[in-house]
Amino acid sequence: MNKKIVTLALALALPLSVAAFPEGGFEGHRGNKLEHLTKKLDLNDEQKGKLEVIFKEQHEKIDAIRQETRSRIEKVLSPEQTAKLDELKKLHHEKWQKRHEEWKSKKQGETQK
Repeated sequence: MNKKIVTLALALALPLSVAAFPEGGFEGHRGNKLEHLTKKLDLNDEQKGKLEVIFKEQHEKIDAIRQETRSRIEKVLSPEQTAKLDELKKLHHEKWQKRHEEWKSKKQGETQK
């Protein structure tokens, strides 16, 4: 049962945390997304402003869901399990960071060719 709870907790928490912290934090990600859409869709300033608000609201909702999920998980897990979950999340994030850095280096190498 405990393994199922931890697995469920990771399944809910990790994708959100990884999505929330790409290169440069969420602000950087939102900025890149907005720049990308501006170029691809030829957005005007009014459209850019409205999309920026939408992305900000989305970020706030994701944050609220993440916090609520964390709170609910902590009510189910023991303090020891919560500590283990934190360690698992930390290890997962470090692994993700390493892969992300490798991807960035590879991408930069391809750009320089």
